Amino acid sequence: MAEHYLDDSVTQPFWDNSVTPRLEVESGDEVAMDIPESCNQVTPQWTDDDLAHISFDPIHALIGSIYVKGAEPGDTLQVDVLKMEHKGWGWSGHLQGFGLLADDFPAAYIHHWKLEGDACHFGVQDIRLPFEPFFGTIGVAPKEPGRINTIPPRANAGNVDIRSLGPGATVWLPVFVPGALVAIGDCHSAQGDGEVCGTGVESPMHAAVRLTVRKDLAVKELQFRTPGPMNKADKQGYHATTAHGPDLMENAKNAVRHMIDWLVETHGLTRSQAYVLCSTAGDLKISEVVDVPNWIVAFYMPRSIFVS
Repeated sequence: MAEHYLDDSVTQPFWDNSVTPRLEVESGDEVAMDIPESCNQVTPQWTDDDLAHISFDPIHALIGSIYVKGAEPGDTLQVDVLKMEHKGWGWSGHLQGFGLLADDFPAAYIHHWKLEGDACHFGVQDIRLPFEPFFGTIGVAPKEPGRINTIPPRANAGNVDIRSLGPGATVWLPVFVPGALVAIGDCHSAQGDGEVCGTGVESPMHAAVRLTVRKDLAVKELQFRTPGPMNKADKQGYHATTAHGPDLMENAKNAVRHMIDWLVETHGLTRSQAYVLCSTAGDLKISEVVDVPNWIVAFYMPRSIFVS
């Protein structure tokens, strides 16, 4: 087993199976990397107006691609997430035309976080989230030729925003091209299930992974294993809102709207602050899909984040 390092001086804001890899490694090697803030544009000084003019062309500044020797189409690439360390700051926000409640929030809003040790400080009402880092975007080169953007998830995984893909997790990805050409980025310090406003706590990080070719496994899409309990914030229970109806997407929107109302009325947040907190701390869950004609969606907010 060898150890390698990739800095953040060169990033890959796309998927392309013809890209020249930045690094070639043996199966089982470890790779440390410095990963810039998710779109490699935002700084701690950015304003709402800056965010309104963000470019979506390089929105995910991925580190890679990494060629893993011995990986062939039909194999599985195993990625063991070894560590993720923040660099003291992060941001969240909502953008025009993006997010679950895009019609409710037509203007851009940015929220800056201070990260200290194992805590993410919201900066309002002494709200603190546990530091639970993960890769929002992780994937291999797609089977199809040509350069494609990183925004939607695909068969090669990519921008999946699954909060469980952090330290201790094991990730399995299907291999479509020789060497797999894995790339990783879009680090989050915290996020709720659903990422409803379109951002988690987007953060630059130092991270390390182990890459192993598995010829004894064949997965069709991303699979993963978590190292233990899903959420550090669940120790004091939750406040949950629900919504019903025949349309799961509309139910999801309404459950989040009800939570925003509760946060504004109970904790004195602005509606934009509440929407961002829903995205970074709350979990959107389908509770029932069998009782025709209406389904139930619930939205859970951990009570432990409200320190005072």
